[in-house]
Amino acid sequence: MAEKNPLTTPPPNSDVKTVDPNATAHTEHPAGGHSAAFPPFETHTFLAQLIWLALAFGLLYYLMSKIALPRIESILHDRANRLSADLDEAQRMKAEADAAGAAYEKSLRDAQAKAQGIAQETRNAVSAEADAKRKTLEAELNQRLAASEATIRSRTAEAMGNVRGIAGETASAIVERLTGRAPDPATLSRALDGTPALH
Repeated sequence: MAEKNPLTTPPPNSDVKTVDPNATAHTEHPAGGHSAAFPPFETHTFLAQLIWLALAFGLLYYLMSKIALPRIESILHDRANRLSADLDEAQRMKAEADAAGAAYEKSLRDAQAKAQGIAQETRNAVSAEADAKRKTLEAELNQRLAASEATIRSRTAEAMGNVRGIAGETASAIVERLTGRAPDPATLSRALDGTPALH
């Protein structure tokens, strides 16, 4: 008697039954004594299968052509229209953006030109005002110089007119101090007449 294999032998109290390896295998055969063929290949049902295939194909073709394909076509058509509209909108927005950019550049150039014009006008106005003030100051200074020169000339003439009297008084005081007596006015006048005039 062969030894029992613990891997293939069930435990003693289980419901599993062991099969005797020496027993002959037994297969059931269908009634009729021969095996049946694959159903699509049976010749007596082949015509019905072709009819049902044609009916199923026709029905599927009808459903696809009348229901599914028109829906797919309308979806594709709507999508194409939407894409075309989106592209047109994008093109329009790009044109508007380009126009806005060009307008901005033009307004920027105009503003720069206007600012340069205003700056030039301001420089010209400031320069003209400075020139006018300078000319006014020069004229005022010239008037003051002329008045000062006239005052100096008049004071010089007045001082020169008083020099003879001052010189006579000074000479008389010196002579009186040195000699102890006042000089004769006629002699003093002759001495002053002989003195060269100061310029």
